[in-house]
Amino acid sequence: MEKLLLIGIDTRSMINSALQLDFELFSTSYFSTSDTPTIKNQKIILKEKYGESCGAFENQFSNLDILEFSKDYLDEVDYIIPISGVSPSDFSKRHKRKILGTTNVCDIENKFKFFKKIKNEFLTPMTFKLSDVDEAIEIDKSYPNSQFILKPVKGSGGYNINLLNNVSDFQFNDSEFILQEYVTGINVSSSILSTAHAAKTIMNSRLLTLNDFGKQDNFIYAGNILPLTNESVMAEFNGIDDIIKEMNETSENLALEFNLLGSNGVDYIINEKGLYVIELNPRLQGTFECVEKTLGINMLDAHIKACRGELVDIPEPKCYSYKKIIYSPTRMKYEKINLDNIYDLPHIGSITEKSEPLLTIIDSDKDFKKLYEKVELASELINKKAKLHQSDIK
Repeated sequence: MEKLLLIGIDTRSMINSALQLDFELFSTSYFSTSDTPTIKNQKIILKEKYGESCGAFENQFSNLDILEFSKDYLDEVDYIIPISGVSPSDFSKRHKRKILGTTNVCDIENKFKFFKKIKNEFLTPMTFKLSDVDEAIEIDKSYPNSQFILKPVKGSGGYNINLLNNVSDFQFNDSEFILQEYVTGINVSSSILSTAHAAKTIMNSRLLTLNDFGKQDNFIYAGNILPLTNESVMAEFNGIDDIIKEMNETSENLALEFNLLGSNGVDYIINEKGLYVIELNPRLQGTFECVEKTLGINMLDAHIKACRGELVDIPEPKCYSYKKIIYSPTRMKYEKINLDNIYDLPHIGSITEKSEPLLTIIDSDKDFKKLYEKVELASELINKKAKLHQSDIK
């Protein structure tokens, strides 16, 4: 039996899909959610304990640490699928050959290189490579009618993105940054499947950040709603069918241009000027489980088949799916919450710090309004529970 390693920040959903396939399964993850299936070959960095803090993800997670932690698995397995948090560029040449997915990601993960390659072909925000904050301020003065954001040249999940006017004490340290025009509008995303010679869009979705939930100018990823329709776009918008057609064509063209393999994603912003390409994500997306619920397919199987040259048939959506990541409103000790639509659950008694990811709500329904109400009701209950249990912390 062939041996497959899943490696990344959180492998729970991918393990569930992989268990339906014919592989000897290996997994290395940062998070140890209580609902992650237990398998024989499994390594977890964060060991949650009763009464102890899980710490701050940004300060503790290291892609290089997770690779070092996995070094015996890397040698043993036949195939590797990197998930969010680990890049194909992190692997040695010997191990890189085992990856199922896009491996040449240098011009994709480097946001400035990506911008330079596509700026003459697609609608994109103005983007500048920076040497320091003073340079950013000078560029800002040259465009008095535009607002700008600072982004790391490499990064994902919306972390470390700041409006220029919020960064008077900002330090570059050892990181590289770009200054990018702040395009206001509706965040949307495409999930695509690609072989070496063909690509097709699986699903388009409404992309959600904390900014959509009242955390002003906070761009951290918070979920998706799919498929994209007049209802799920959650905004007054004319011509959604035309936008979806343009998203499909653009995503598929980008997949072929950048030689993507397997399941990958493209993020956009829509406004009155058109469809802006923001970034390309050369990996399995956060929409993974939602796509499975909506289409009734095994996304890991579809990814692997595409890497081997086969594009699976994509059925019509049978329902809406909504994923919402809950970031803890307070420092709290986790106690069981009796809901059937929550995932990525902390271990009982472990402490989640304020603003750190607490758990994920995932639900589906044919009726969008009912689905939205279910997820938002669950969100309200979870936040109330979190605040209730903050007083339990010693």
